[in-house]
Amino acid sequence: MSVKEFIQFVDQNRETVSDLLSRYQRCEQTLFLRSVLWDEFKLFADERGDVDLYSSQLAAVIHKTQEATLMHPWFCLDVRPRLAHWHYLLIHVETLEVHEISISEFLKLKEGLIGFDGGEWPLEIDLGPFERDFPKMTQSRSIGRGVEYLNRRLSGRLSHDLAKGDELLLSFLRLHSYRGTPFMVSKKIRDVKSLQQALRVGMEKLAFKPDDLLWNDVAGELQQLGFQPGWGRTVKLIRENFSLLADILEAPDFRALEKFLSRIPMIFNIVILSPHGFFGQENVLGLPDTGGQVVYILDQVRALEQEMRKRIFDQGLEIDPRILIVTRLIPDAGETTCNQRLEGVHGTENVQILRIPFRHEDGSEIPQWISRFEIWPYLENFASEVKEEILSELGCRPDLIIGNYSDGNLVAYLLSQKLEVTQCNIAHALEKTKYLFSALYWKEMEDKYHFSCQFTADLIAMNTADFIITSTFQEIAGSDTIVGQYESYSSFTMPGLYRVVNGVDVFDPKFNIVSPGADENVYFPYYDEERRLVHLHDEIEELIFGQSPRDDCRGELHDKQKPILFTMARLDKIKNLTGLVDWYGMNERLRQKVNLLVIGGTVHEHQSDDSEEKEQIALMHELMDRHGLDGQVRWLGVRLDKKLTGELYRYIADRRGAFVQPAFFEAFGLTVIEAMGCCLPTFATCYGGPLEIIENGISGFHIDPNHGEQAAERIADFFEKCTADPEYWHALSKGAYDRVQQRYTWRLYAERLMSLSCIYGFWKFATNLDRQETRRYLEMFYNLQFKKLAQSM
Repeated sequence: MSVKEFIQFVDQNRETVSDLLSRYQRCEQTLFLRSVLWDEFKLFADERGDVDLYSSQLAAVIHKTQEATLMHPWFCLDVRPRLAHWHYLLIHVETLEVHEISISEFLKLKEGLIGFDGGEWPLEIDLGPFERDFPKMTQSRSIGRGVEYLNRRLSGRLSHDLAKGDELLLSFLRLHSYRGTPFMVSKKIRDVKSLQQALRVGMEKLAFKPDDLLWNDVAGELQQLGFQPGWGRTVKLIRENFSLLADILEAPDFRALEKFLSRIPMIFNIVILSPHGFFGQENVLGLPDTGGQVVYILDQVRALEQEMRKRIFDQGLEIDPRILIVTRLIPDAGETTCNQRLEGVHGTENVQILRIPFRHEDGSEIPQWISRFEIWPYLENFASEVKEEILSELGCRPDLIIGNYSDGNLVAYLLSQKLEVTQCNIAHALEKTKYLFSALYWKEMEDKYHFSCQFTADLIAMNTADFIITSTFQEIAGSDTIVGQYESYSSFTMPGLYRVVNGVDVFDPKFNIVSPGADENVYFPYYDEERRLVHLHDEIEELIFGQSPRDDCRGELHDKQKPILFTMARLDKIKNLTGLVDWYGMNERLRQKVNLLVIGGTVHEHQSDDSEEKEQIALMHELMDRHGLDGQVRWLGVRLDKKLTGELYRYIADRRGAFVQPAFFEAFGLTVIEAMGCCLPTFATCYGGPLEIIENGISGFHIDPNHGEQAAERIADFFEKCTADPEYWHALSKGAYDRVQQRYTWRLYAERLMSLSCIYGFWKFATNLDRQETRRYLEMFYNLQFKKLAQSM
């Protein structure tokens, strides 16, 4: 798309452009989404019988427009010709003048839509000037591969000044110790020349020694040269690491540097922050604000501990690594353990959940659950108490702090600032892209969601993180037609609060894609008979087909021979379980082919403390009444443990069913991975992570939650085809399992995350990666903006 060519097209086709703009005006809207713009354009072209219009510059611009604003006489297009690149075009609907305007002018125009005038001097947030000299990627294909880019770029910089680069490496090696015990090098190695000499002599001494000799067998000789533990447990590993470093000192190579840095003993204690919701191991899933993030973190820490132990063992050290999951202590914990201060994590040796309470101003504990949208006033004092508790528990600073979601990432920022520790962020789900025009209409949503605090916290945490982990490329930069979650923070306006003209740059090398997996001990193929939990089948059959009165369900499946279409999620608007029930109810063909099993929330409004969940409960009952679904839909308001969930997926696969994830947006989609890992054919939203997880038609199917009728037809088509050709179900089942094994395992995740932590630690030490100027700016933003907003709640 070329702006110049578009202007020429308008000049040469004035009548066509004028007619299209008139059509948009007749829609009587002031804000247009891409889908509406394109649908109207297609109707316009088809009515005119003008096939060539689809290949015109006009079509190119409309197709790439994310949203449009109509403020007579101006029609403004927010055009995204390619990933993370934007043009803002202003068209006069009468004279057809076309102007390209700045982001500030575009945001001011949007503010005018809601009658807001920010005057000549609005507060604008622009982080661009602080990043001018910072290395940034330029190719879209590099997005999410930040550490690879950084290593290439900065290795090249080190090679231009070998002396300085080598001194940095030596200084970095001297940093490492644990509780007073030094690693890698001692004071005997005074400079780079003596390091190179020691490496040469060390390799000569080890050249003819058996590979399986241990460090202790050669420690005396190597310590005489100035080497300390940490180079490897065996002579084979020590030789490899000596050789790697010798090669790097001679001629820096980014691959060798990444490999060497990943092997340095650096990470022994990790703190993982997840303040909101009910964080526990039993009886929590399905409670308000409690879902996939809890499952993610519990699986994450098991994999991380195993990887930490493996690395420490290979490094030849005798250290017990420790991981603390820090969350909120909730005295009114119900049937959960969320009122226990310290709890060991099942399946680990040294991972604990540490719970710290939220407090009133007088210091007393707040007993009840608080929505994730309401916790902002408590986080600063929470962070202060967390700092003291983790120092007491660990006996030292952690080596890495990982934040989760907006609240955990903000606390990670506060702690990493105070403790001077590497900060990693994981968003899980950014609310800004979930709620339509949530920034523009923030005031209307403020009482319920407090997006002023959340979006401000997001901006601060994103820009102070040393590195950011995402599950998918989509999460960062979207696709050709969909804006990425992080990309949406590049510019936006919250009228009356501030404008962001340069907030987050998705070309920043801090972004890295590290996809999680599902627990392979729980989510395994249905045909793996030796591991099947057949003793759970009576319980599963009672859940699905039980006729005895239950207080936690609605509906009784009359035809038990039909396959089961299964969905499971929190019962909130974004997860769209009620939307799925509505699609099912309106599609007679689908109702004839399958039963629908829904697990989510609770079936009684009085049992929920969440206003949004209550609305969804009422809507679910209304839909079941409207469509007469009690004989075809089973709705369970239950919370299942992991083992029962895994066997339920397999039980449904036994009956040749399928899983469906109908969310309006899903940041990643752990349930999608779980179902696919059990070989269950899966339908999932095309918005968010599932778009990358599923290869459409091979390992599952994409569905558009905004077009429910089409989604229901696609699901009905699948089951009809499976009836005619049973091998079709098997093909999709195999494709689902193969996809998970290739891309989504926790072992791969843990290896990558540990390597990233080591590599960013080095580059933060060796360069200006800590971005002190940006941090000072954001400290001011935190104190003058965020704290005021949080206190006003």
